[in-house]
Amino acid sequence: MRQSPDRQQERERGARDTAPPSFERGMMDLMPSLRRYARSLSRSDADGEDLLQDSLERALVKRSQWAGGSLKAWAFSIMTNLYRNDTARATRRRTAPLDEAHDVPATLSPPGDPLEQRRLAAAIDSLAPDFRAVLMLVVVESMTYREVASLLQIPEGTVMSRLARARAQIARFLEADNVIPMRRSE
Repeated sequence: MRQSPDRQQERERGARDTAPPSFERGMMDLMPSLRRYARSLSRSDADGEDLLQDSLERALVKRSQWAGGSLKAWAFSIMTNLYRNDTARATRRRTAPLDEAHDVPATLSPPGDPLEQRRLAAAIDSLAPDFRAVLMLVVVESMTYREVASLLQIPEGTVMSRLARARAQIARFLEADNVIPMRRSE
């Protein structure tokens, strides 16, 4: 029995709609999250972009090793491992940082109170890398404790503990810096 062309097109369209997204499309969809995570790990826009590029390159090269599970967890694992390896390599190498460039134009501040944004950024940057990674994955990337535990290869209880400690440290940091001394006029 032959189907009508309209019915056959409808079945083909339905099959395409339920087909899994391509690997490349999935990676493209993850780029904003990966960029935020890379920036939070490296604490630098430039280093974050480098980490993002290295992670994307590694993911594309190692594509055949993806077992078809959560592409998000797999990509974040690659980035986390690259960051850890680079950090370990850098501490063995011990290089001196370059002086800050004074003639580089300043970037525009995102909307909101710039002072509060700087204070929050400083509070997050003051966290230990393990605490900062957990905080960013749970709070910013909305990952579950189980996903973070799997990604970082630590127990779920450790994820919860690090998150609680990170939040407490940020609160203490912001409280301590919340008093602005006033100058007395004479």
